[in-house]
Amino acid sequence: MVDQILSIVLPVFALIGIGYAAARFGLLDAKIGDALGQFIYVIAIPVLIFRTLATSSLGGVSPWGLWISYFTGVAVVWTIGMLTVRHLFGREARAGVIAGISAGFANTVLVGIPLITAIYGDEGLVPLFVLISIHLPVLTVVCAVLMERAAMLDGTQEAKPLGELLIGIARNLATNPIVIGIVAGGVWRMTGLPIEGVLADVLSRIAGSAIPVALFSLGMSIVAYGIRGNLVPGLLLSVLKIAVMPAVVYLMAAHVVHLPPLWVSVATLTAACPTGINAFLFANRYGTGHAMSANSITMTTGLALVSTVLWMAFLGL
Repeated sequence: MVDQILSIVLPVFALIGIGYAAARFGLLDAKIGDALGQFIYVIAIPVLIFRTLATSSLGGVSPWGLWISYFTGVAVVWTIGMLTVRHLFGREARAGVIAGISAGFANTVLVGIPLITAIYGDEGLVPLFVLISIHLPVLTVVCAVLMERAAMLDGTQEAKPLGELLIGIARNLATNPIVIGIVAGGVWRMTGLPIEGVLADVLSRIAGSAIPVALFSLGMSIVAYGIRGNLVPGLLLSVLKIAVMPAVVYLMAAHVVHLPPLWVSVATLTAACPTGINAFLFANRYGTGHAMSANSITMTTGLALVSTVLWMAFLGL
C-alpha cells in the first residue's frame, strides 16, 4: 500500500522540490516564479475550475454536509491557534487572528487540486471545487471582520462600519479570477450547453498546464518565505493544520454528516493540505504575524509529503 501511495504522491511533491531548487540555486529568477504564479492564479486554475464545473454534476450529494464538516475543522483549529498565540505566547489580538488563519487556511489551489487530481482524477475535483467555491469568500470575510475587531482591541485603528467593510470585501471577491471561474462554470452548466470542438481543445490545453506549473511555482515561492524567528508558534500551528484539522474534518464527514466515501476522503485530504500563501498575504496586509505565518507555510509544505502519505494510508487509499 505504501508503495502505491508514494507512486501517487511523490510526483506531486517532486515538482514542488524542483521548483524550490530552481529558485534556491538561482537557476530561475524570482520574478519568473511570480509570473508563473500569476498565470496559474489568473488563467490556468480558473479555466480548470470552469471546465470541470461546466461539465460535471454533484451526483445528487448536497454540498451542505461537506461545507459543515470542513468549516467545523477550520473553526476548531482557528480558535485553538488564536487563543494559544494570544494567551500562551502573549501576542496582540491581530497576531492571534493571523495564527488562526495560518492554522485553518489550506492551500486548496496549488496543492489541493494537483493532489486530488493525482488520486481521483476529475471525479475528485467535483467535491473539491464545491469546497473551493466558498473557501476563499468565507475565510476572507471572517479574517477581515475578526481583524477589524482585533485592531480595535489593540488600539491601532478606529472601527469601520460593517457595511463598508463587507462592500469592500465583495468588490475584491467580484474581481477574483478563481471566483469568476467558479461562477462562470456554474452558469454554463445551468445553460446545458456542451463544451466541444475548438473550445474544448483550448480549455483542455490550458487546464492541462495548471497542475505542473502550479506545483513548480509553489516550490519557487517557498524560497521567499523560509524559516523566520521564533519557531515554536509556527510549529504549533503546523501541527494544528496538518494533523488536528483533518482529524476533525474526517470525524465530522464520516461519522456525523455521513458523506459518501469519496467526499470524505477529498474533504480530509484537502484539510491536510499545507497552510495557504494567503496567510502570509493577510499578515503583510495587517502588519503583524509575518514570521509566524511564513513558518507555518514552510513547515507544513515541507512536512506535507509525510503527512499526506499517512492520511492516505489512514483513509485506505
